[in-house]
Amino acid sequence: MEKDKGRKAVVMGATSGIGAEVVKVLTERGWLVGIAGRRTEVLQQAMADNAGIVAMRRIDVTDDNAASELDALIQEMGGIDLYFHCSGIGYQNPALDMKKELATVETNVVGFNRLVGTAFHYFAGREAPGHIAVISSIARTKGLGAAPAYSASKRYVSHYMECLQQLCTIRHIHNVRLTDIRPGFVATPLIADGNGYPMQLQALAVARKIVRGIERGRSVVTIDWRYRILVALWQLIPRCLWVRLPIASPKKTTN
Repeated sequence: MEKDKGRKAVVMGATSGIGAEVVKVLTERGWLVGIAGRRTEVLQQAMADNAGIVAMRRIDVTDDNAASELDALIQEMGGIDLYFHCSGIGYQNPALDMKKELATVETNVVGFNRLVGTAFHYFAGREAPGHIAVISSIARTKGLGAAPAYSASKRYVSHYMECLQQLCTIRHIHNVRLTDIRPGFVATPLIADGNGYPMQLQALAVARKIVRGIERGRSVVTIDWRYRILVALWQLIPRCLWVRLPIASPKKTTN
């Protein structure tokens, strides 16, 4: 714990799921954490319950002012060492409901770009080491017909992080680390939609693996070993065959 004592992080999307659990793990390890999300009452309660949370701010990544709000939160904390982006939505959408598709793109692509870009500019503009870690998904591996916008948005997130790594090389930026975190199905409100999701992971266990990967400076973290095998198998399937596979999670049934 001592090695992380006094280090500072902002967690975007800290009100539930993986983000909330990562906050717990970071504060357990001595980090000082600023939390952000859309639900003010949840942020306030989390701050009251956890002495390691030193600042909070309501930020909706889809708002035009989200970048300035993140800058203000960083300034309030006196600077940060880690920006962790866990804000995202997703739907199984075989009916291709465009309202759901566009909402997913607005949050997972536009909102992601807005906030991660802000964090990148912050870290690149100073000499001290900085780290940006984001949640993508194993869904970034192949296009999933049951969740078109979600899987495409996660591919975007993953690809963008790879581009930022190369951009650091182009611009000779040596103080910024980037981590692309690719979990499988995690038991969070995101997948509490009545569909059956196999091999579900527990959010706290995932959060511990995430923090471990960040601390080790890994550029890609796929969670867990079962999903690493699954992803490897998916990558072996040619596109012409993949698009013919009726892959979808079946609806839950009750007896």
